[in-house]
Amino acid sequence: MLKLFGAVLVVLAGTLAGFQRARQYADRPRNIRSLIAALQRLETEIMYGFTPLPEALRRIGQQCKEPLRALFVQAAEEMSPPHDRSAEEAFGRAMEAHWKAAALKGAEKEVIRQLSCTLGTSDRSNQSNHIALALQQLKQEETAAREDQGKYETMSKSLGLLLGALIVILIF
Repeated sequence: MLKLFGAVLVVLAGTLAGFQRARQYADRPRNIRSLIAALQRLETEIMYGFTPLPEALRRIGQQCKEPLRALFVQAAEEMSPPHDRSAEEAFGRAMEAHWKAAALKGAEKEVIRQLSCTLGTSDRSNQSNHIALALQQLKQEETAAREDQGKYETMSKSLGLLLGALIVILIF
């Protein structure tokens, strides 16, 4: 009876691990879409709202869902007094603190890092061009993430269950 209980736990753990991995594949396109929407709002704030960058980031952060909310809000706090950091430093610290909570990869991080280097250092039209470039790169990453989701989401679920079953077979 105890062996059966242990076998069920092992299979359940493998299945849950597979479902967790599948959820990461499903969350990545959603997080990228949220990031694209946030950057589009940032472009609107910069071009038409004449909003200072820290205030624009704070507003965008309040409109986003977690985990992007924390990223934008912390970046805004880092740029505001008493810290008064540049956008590059602020985003760097915010990404360091909150990036692991998002289901995003290094490619998206690099896009945001490159964008943060230009935010607040040039005129509005130049910033708009850089945001448009970042949006284009993120849309390509979203397409790739959707393809990965289609390929690997179901496989991860099945693989978790099969791995748990394999471990049970090897142990018993």
